[in-house]
Amino acid sequence: MKSKVSVLVGLSGGVDSSVSAALLLEAGYEVIGGFMKNWSDGASDESCGWRAERRDAMAVAAKLNIPFHTFDFEEEYRALVYEYMIAEYKAGRTPNPDVLCNKYMKFALFLREADKLDCEFVAMGHYARVRRDADGTAHLLAGVDKNKDQSYFLCQLTQAQLQRTLFPVGDLEKPEVRKLAQKFDLLVADKKDSQGICFVGQVNMDDFLQARIEPHTGNILTTAGRVIGQHHGFEFYTIGQRGGLGIGGGTPYYVVERRAETNEVIVATGADDPALYRVSLRASAITETIEGNLQKYFGKKITARIRYRQPLAACVVVEAQSGVLEVKFEAPQRAVAPGQFIAFYDGDELLGSAVIDN
Repeated sequence: MKSKVSVLVGLSGGVDSSVSAALLLEAGYEVIGGFMKNWSDGASDESCGWRAERRDAMAVAAKLNIPFHTFDFEEEYRALVYEYMIAEYKAGRTPNPDVLCNKYMKFALFLREADKLDCEFVAMGHYARVRRDADGTAHLLAGVDKNKDQSYFLCQLTQAQLQRTLFPVGDLEKPEVRKLAQKFDLLVADKKDSQGICFVGQVNMDDFLQARIEPHTGNILTTAGRVIGQHHGFEFYTIGQRGGLGIGGGTPYYVVERRAETNEVIVATGADDPALYRVSLRASAITETIEGNLQKYFGKKITARIRYRQPLAACVVVEAQSGVLEVKFEAPQRAVAPGQFIAFYDGDELLGSAVIDN
């Protein structure tokens, strides 16, 4: 019989996950490190840097004297995250692959591997928290460091996933985490934070999408219907985008709509154009952290965000029809993009999420 509670920690090669493993070890858990290989670029595996990240993760595991495993989820990542992302762009929507990466990779496939290793929990270096009731119910809370809070990216997690998840750095500020990395003498203490798409890294989105989406010329129109330029495919633009439109003349234009059926991009003039703002939206594909969580708040004032790092906005949520939510905001929201996730909060607690339809 095991004397310690065992945890499989997702070691990414970064400082947050490394400190998470060290803190769990210090707290008396039996810790196992696991690295997820979710993406490579075929001909050159070095292009997305996964080998270098794995080396750093292995070095941390060796320093902490914990077992280390590598899990190859690339086939599943391409099927569940990459193909979803391409399909959404082709449909004229704006996906968030990082949310799906957490849902399917880090807290589903990784949890499966934890079962194989007889681990009770998985742990990640996210800036978020889990609070547990006496009956075991798990509540997902925002991280203490509001500048680093990553609860939005976890908005699709279910109760079953949360009950088996630990976030050791969720109660810490980023500078504290770096100090702890130095205290534990981890080589990643001063390593820069990763950026870009989850497990893919920083990429030029046009180049990335053109690997699967053939450019096709279409018109750029103003909200009044006047043609002012051409683009190379509606899929390559996002709501609220200003740069990269190729329209001269000195007037700032912002994308307010993409029409997949006609391959048109609609733009407005000025950052405060009313066409950039919405006071309401509809969303479906609802996920709740606790079953029935959102229903308790229908018709009541709560808060929500429609993208990562966006300040929480006051709103009221009602069920427009079965499985479809209507969200009305106190103040107009800028650049609401179909395909993105809207995450709902009561104070620091994330209640659930849905996919923005319109």
